[in-house]
Amino acid sequence: MLTSKEIRQKYLEFFKFKNHTIIPSASVIPENDSTTLFNASGMQPLVPYLMGEKHPSGTRLADLQKSIRTEDIEEIGDTTHFTFFEMIGNWSLGDYFKKEQIPWIFEFWTKILGLDPKRIYVSVYEGNKEINVPRDIEAVELWKEEFRKVGITALDLENSEEEGLRDGRIFYYGDDNWWSRVGAPSNMPVGEIGGPDSEMFYDLDPELKLHLHENSEYKDEPCHVNCDCGRFVEIGNNVFMEYIRSENGFEKLPKQNVDFGGGFERVVMIMQGKPSPYETDLFANSIKKIEELSNKKYSDSGEITKSMRIIAEHLRSASFIIGDDKGVVPSNTDQGYIVRRLIRRAIRYGKQLGIEQDAWITDIAKIVIADYGDVYEELDRNKDFILKNLAKEENQFNQTIREGLKKVEKLEKVDGKEVFDLYQTYGFPLEMTIEELDKKGIKYDVEELKKEFKTELAKHQELSRTASAGKFKGGLADSSEQTTKLHTAAHLLLAGLRKVLGDHVVQKGSNITGERLRFDFAHNEKLTDEEKSQVEDLVNEQINKKLDVSFEEMSLEEAKQKGAMGVFESRYGEQVKVYSVGEGEDNFSYEICGGPHVENIGDLGKFRIKKEKSSSAGVRRIKAVLE
Repeated sequence: MLTSKEIRQKYLEFFKFKNHTIIPSASVIPENDSTTLFNASGMQPLVPYLMGEKHPSGTRLADLQKSIRTEDIEEIGDTTHFTFFEMIGNWSLGDYFKKEQIPWIFEFWTKILGLDPKRIYVSVYEGNKEINVPRDIEAVELWKEEFRKVGITALDLENSEEEGLRDGRIFYYGDDNWWSRVGAPSNMPVGEIGGPDSEMFYDLDPELKLHLHENSEYKDEPCHVNCDCGRFVEIGNNVFMEYIRSENGFEKLPKQNVDFGGGFERVVMIMQGKPSPYETDLFANSIKKIEELSNKKYSDSGEITKSMRIIAEHLRSASFIIGDDKGVVPSNTDQGYIVRRLIRRAIRYGKQLGIEQDAWITDIAKIVIADYGDVYEELDRNKDFILKNLAKEENQFNQTIREGLKKVEKLEKVDGKEVFDLYQTYGFPLEMTIEELDKKGIKYDVEELKKEFKTELAKHQELSRTASAGKFKGGLADSSEQTTKLHTAAHLLLAGLRKVLGDHVVQKGSNITGERLRFDFAHNEKLTDEEKSQVEDLVNEQINKKLDVSFEEMSLEEAKQKGAMGVFESRYGEQVKVYSVGEGEDNFSYEICGGPHVENIGDLGKFRIKKEKSSSAGVRRIKAVLE
């Protein structure tokens, strides 16, 4: 049985043999992209290059990308949803296309990993006349040829959602087989890129035991590859990124790109023959420790199994977010709020399992660091930071729970809104509140209480989504002129801060829209008015000099030796771009970067700091504009 580390290595070695440069994972925190809190896929950090910018490491890339998705937190505990996960990916930036990608990925699954080709199915794009994008017949013919080589006649069929598989192997879908960051073509704004995709599925249940089980809600419906009955699991998606939405409709990009992504946890589950990723070596050590702490067995009951999965998953996710080189810590805003929610949810489920030890969540984090530290070195490098912040959050949450218990003690009657307020304010799960109500002997209708609680929770989630959508609208990904100017100004701001405050100042994150730049940096004290004025004056002095912006490509090691700034070095391959603002004695900024820049900073206008405040422990935040 292959270990997860061996599977990672086989993937990277295979594409290295196909002349791909292996690049390290980007941070889980997006750089210069305010459209989202986290990098949620392998393609997200590569958007500028998919849109045509030259990547320092060439036109063929492969990696494993750390990814965070937060919309499924309430679903964690089943076999398919994760907050943190790894994406295996390979990329063609205007190099090869379908006729190379499809045979290669089929070879990897069937020859390198040895998956049974009879259990592999694929879906392709059915086409859309309204946007003038044709049915992907080329992909269909390429898949048929690969299956033919292994003795399988691959029928391509339509309407599988209504009529089932019918001995088919290749299936046509509409929007399900179109990929962009915003989903269907109809959702794509002008300037967004996307294209048809071809997904691959593995049959976990050829005998239809899951689908046809008497308790299955799908037993009377036709089974197909996109059915949710559990029979099929998607193992990868080949995105053929070849379109951009323009004012005139959908147009071909100057170069055709391939963006392949596969869920690593699912691949490990299949290769290790386990019913879910939680039984693989990715989680086994954490689950074992949770069993020891709770004095319960993972297999004791469905609720215990789910609780242990949630704890293991959430603490793995929290460890990766806190352990990122951008140093996110629990807070009440942005990424910090997600970290806090994950940690507190894990603690709540730990209490339900009867775990009473102090600082027990750090015991799980130590296992995560040990399991992953040789693959993602930042976990080892930031180990003390991870453990310190987890312990601090656990202490704070325990205090909050004590305050919540006092609130429960005062209750004489209860309704769903009050129970939700306890959840929202003190982190009390519904089950914990019910236990306390029973202890007090308060009468209530449990079904009505659960119904009211769910109603309040749904309201809250919808408000959160709406607020998030408004807050993170826009971003550097649009490469607009004003956003490009503010991105260039961020370089000047960092250089100015280092000159005024000292060389300890490094960038900890940024969020740039067409209206303003938000810049986080390492510094322990509030800036004085004088310091802010000095930084502004320095930046505007350079703008008035009308300095040119230029770049050169070099190895990462050479960039370090030359003193280039690069807070996010872990995201770059061996070759990097180093941007200079000014030359010789006039050089003001020298920084590793992959984003768009103006050619001369004289075009920026006047730089002004509008606000400076604390972002988190040891990190300050500046909001600035160009006028």
